[in-house]
Amino acid sequence: MSDIKIVFATGNDGKMKEIREILKDLDMDILSMKEAGVDPVIIENGSTFGENAEIKAKAVWNLTGGIVLADDSGLVVDYLNGEPGIYSSRYLGEDTSYAIKNQNIIDRVADAKGQLRSARFVCNIAAVLPDGHVLHAEEVMEGLIAEKPAGSGGFGYDPIVYIPEFGVTSAELSMEQKNQISHRGKALEAIKEKLKISCRGEAV
Repeated sequence: MSDIKIVFATGNDGKMKEIREILKDLDMDILSMKEAGVDPVIIENGSTFGENAEIKAKAVWNLTGGIVLADDSGLVVDYLNGEPGIYSSRYLGEDTSYAIKNQNIIDRVADAKGQLRSARFVCNIAAVLPDGHVLHAEEVMEGLIAEKPAGSGGFGYDPIVYIPEFGVTSAELSMEQKNQISHRGKALEAIKEKLKISCRGEAV
């Protein structure tokens, strides 16, 4: 697969770093939209993470062909009836800093104790193949909303999602730890195996 390129439909540098680390054993170049020279107008009007991931992937694939991956991910907080969910990146406005978004969520769950603070990161990855066929993989990472932000790793909501089995927030995990247990890491591993089967015809 050395001559095959994958375009990942994102402009998020932090996300691209994670993606390249996890997919490094695929003999493929992994390009961001910017590196591929495309910047489509994408309207994420799906009602699920899977629908939005596919919308993004197809929008880029229509311009590039080849293999295009896109993810739609977000934070689901049970105490907030699933918010921010599929609106995670747009929560309180797309230009609002995550420091403000994170503090708002902490404030809103202030009265919740123990397991009432349960939350999870969800990631659905859609892969559009050269023939237009679409593959999906969806995974989660369970946690609790922390009482205060902690850690400087990761991005987005990572500082407020406490992972009990590690005793730290997602932002305090090492890259290796995070890639092994994160929603995106597990979904990328799953889609990677599906790509191997589709591109090489190999049983995994």
